[in-house]
Formats: sequence, structure tokens, C-alpha cells
Amino acid sequence: MALEQLAPGVFAWLQLPSGIGRTNAGVIADEDGLTVVDTLMVPSQWREFGATVDTLARPVRRVVLSSGHIEFAGGTSQFRLAAVYGSPITSMQLDQPPNLDAYRRFMPDFAAEFDDLQTRPVTHVIDASVMLTPAVEVVPIAGHTPADLMVLVPAADVLFAGGMCTFGVTPLAFQGDPAGWADSLEVVAGLAATIVPGHGPIGGDKEVRELQAYLLACVEADGDPAAIPPGPWDDWADRDLDVINVERAALLAQGEDRIPTAMLRAIEP
Repeated sequence: MALEQLAPGVFAWLQLPSGIGRTNAGVIADEDGLTVVDTLMVPSQWREFGATVDTLARPVRRVVLSSGHIEFAGGTSQFRLAAVYGSPITSMQLDQPPNLDAYRRFMPDFAAEFDDLQTRPVTHVIDASVMLTPAVEVVPIAGHTPADLMVLVPAADVLFAGGMCTFGVTPLAFQGDPAGWADSLEVVAGLAATIVPGHGPIGGDKEVRELQAYLLACVEADGDPAAIPPGPWDDWADRDLDVINVERAALLAQGEDRIPTAMLRAIEP
């Protein structure tokens, strides 16, 4: 893995092939130093990422977390001197003790590494769009969770979409709203030509539309994962998440805002 330069001072860190527990990150350079977007999950991921960021020989001033899910926020301790920006929900999540046993059951490939998990709390809460630096705009958005953050670099026409976008990989909507997520992707598609997703390879409008179609298929499945029709998602990784996404969509349609039983079965003993 390496930092892929997308524009002067704008870099993506891609974990490919992607899937549950393997997210992407970003780095943007300003005159005063660096802004890091998401911090990966476990030491084997964020130590290499952090060491590579160090080669840029610039201080990391800011970390923006797109989500409080551990996939995106597990490596905050790698950047101990940086301010940590997150949504109100991300702040609340990181103020709670991590559920290590649930992480081990849901992501067994990384089970041994969760013993070394040490996240930092959010230091600055963002609940409205803001130009964080001359290069970096932070955009709140709902769908993947009730309050994610995305990072837009307007001058480079690049969007770090975090958890709001998964390209070539099945999304996980246990805390989200598949119908609302699909609606929010209309906003995402128009923000930048180059989109760095939270999972999967870099894409653009085409990949956003495929994700949107999948989410709408989960809604239209009306609680039955087998009712998802064929589509670009036939070759996506992690299709076992269909059952969680379809159940979540059906629950919300019935007015029940709770964690799907399929998700609970995946994380509980």
C-alpha cells in the first residue's frame, strides 16, 4: 500500500481488496500541515499508514472522522497531537468504552489486534458545513449513520466520502437508513468528479449510482434478501450483509428504529 496522489497535496490510502474491517483514508496538505481523513482500524493497518504519512515531513494538525464506526476511527491514537473532528454521534460513540468482544465476533480476521485498540475522543464537534482550512471543506450528511462527515477538496474536485460510499463492496446499514442513504447520494454525486469511498476503489458518478440502486433494492425487497434482483452488486464482496441491510430497511418502513436482529446475531455470543 502507498499514498496515491490525486492532485497536488491530496492523497488517498486504499486498502484493496476491500471489505469489512478494511477501509480507506486520505491526507490533504495545507500551509500549516496535514489533515487526515479517517484513521483505519487496527495496528497492522494504522501503523503503516501513520509511518507513510510521516514521510511527508509535515505535522498532522487535524483528523476528520467520517464515522464513529471502529473501521474508520480505530487509529486515532496514531495521531496524538492532532485535533479530532467528528459529528455529534461520532463524539458520543468514541466517549463510550469499545465493545471489543462484539468487534472480535463480527470481524474475526482482526480479533487478536483489538487488544491493542486505543481510540481518542473527538475534540471538535461539527454539525454544519464548514471550511475547516483553505483547502478542506467538511460536509455533514446522513444515511450510512444519522450523522456522517465527508471531506471535500474543492480546488482538486476530490471528495473523501468515508462511510457514505462503498464501491464494489456491500455496504453495512445496521445504523443507517437505506432509503435516506439513497436520497443523500444525490448530493454526493454532484460534489466532485473524483470520489474516494470508505471501502473499495476510487470512483465517481457511476459507482455512486450503483450503490444507490443497491440501497433502493434493499428497500424494495420488503424484508426478503432473496428479493434483491441481479445487478452490479452480484460481484461485490460481503453479500452476507444483505440480510442486515434488508431487515434494517424493513424495520424503518414499519416505524421501528432499532438494530436489526441479524446484526445482533452477528455480534452477540
